[in-house]
Amino acid sequence: MSYFCKFILKIETQLAKSERRDYIKESETGQIVSFNEGEYGKMTKPTLLILAAGMGSRYGGLKQLDPVGPSGETIMDYSVFDAMRAGFDRVVFVIRHDFEELFRQQVGSKYAGHIAVDYAFQAMDDLPGGFQVPAGREKPWGTGQAVYAARNVVTAPFAAINADDFYGADGYRQLADTLTQAKPGEFCMCAFEMNKTLSANGTVSRGVCAVDADGFLTDVVEHTKLSAAPGGVRSVQEDGSEVMYTGKEPVSMNMWGFTPELFSHLEGLFSDWLKDNGQAMKSEFYIPLVVSRLIETGKIKLKVCNSSDAWFGVTYREDKPEVVASIRKLVEAGRYPEKLF
Repeated sequence: MSYFCKFILKIETQLAKSERRDYIKESETGQIVSFNEGEYGKMTKPTLLILAAGMGSRYGGLKQLDPVGPSGETIMDYSVFDAMRAGFDRVVFVIRHDFEELFRQQVGSKYAGHIAVDYAFQAMDDLPGGFQVPAGREKPWGTGQAVYAARNVVTAPFAAINADDFYGADGYRQLADTLTQAKPGEFCMCAFEMNKTLSANGTVSRGVCAVDADGFLTDVVEHTKLSAAPGGVRSVQEDGSEVMYTGKEPVSMNMWGFTPELFSHLEGLFSDWLKDNGQAMKSEFYIPLVVSRLIETGKIKLKVCNSSDAWFGVTYREDKPEVVASIRKLVEAGRYPEKLF
């Protein structure tokens, strides 16, 4: 058995002490198979959908391919690793055709023999209802369209995440547990404390969540210019006004749990949004907008899970040294092996 498999068995043995109903075995090929028995479909294993089509304009390149681990791992490698040991059996990358070959060679190939890998492609002209891309628009349509791009590829309950965010293992475990027991009209997300998701090097974009007494999301509003300020966190609005937060509020880091039912709603919501915003050069169709509309119309309920792990990511080039140091500490603490794949 490989060191990779032995490490996952060690971690899963520790997790077996919890109340999760996990079943773990080793296949004939040595691959670890882990699953939960839930209500969506007996022993249905979730899919990990990684939104990896974005180019970091402030970063100057493909953030998704930047090494941060001790053996050259990317943040995506840690996401796939954590998802696998939580019971996910397939990963789908949403990418663009112009860097497909490079991505397949440098990213997808390393997971061969560990987890099934597929691709969906985000394209500017992949729009519903005959809508056309306005002349001069170069900015992608946003995370909502990225998920929409996977509508013909994803067929199981799935977690949708950013490619450049390190979420930690706990969020994947909670999403896997919730997704494998999902009923029609039930989605979920993993939230993080706002003041633990900021960058010292500039503003960040976060979905600020409102949660009811039963732990269900009632609203999520995207704030695109959040930064630390005396006494809390400052959000600069599009009109230049400011809103202050304590920093304790739960925020979405785009760690969502959906079933394929979402796709039946997306096309209509995207079409409605394009009617009002389709001619703007920089408007974006965000996942939080989709979720908010579905909650407002009573079509879904969304359970909010709160991660116990620290989040970190590379929003700006200057964030990378801190991310590298944080991962090194987790490796030294035995949370991850020195080499993942």
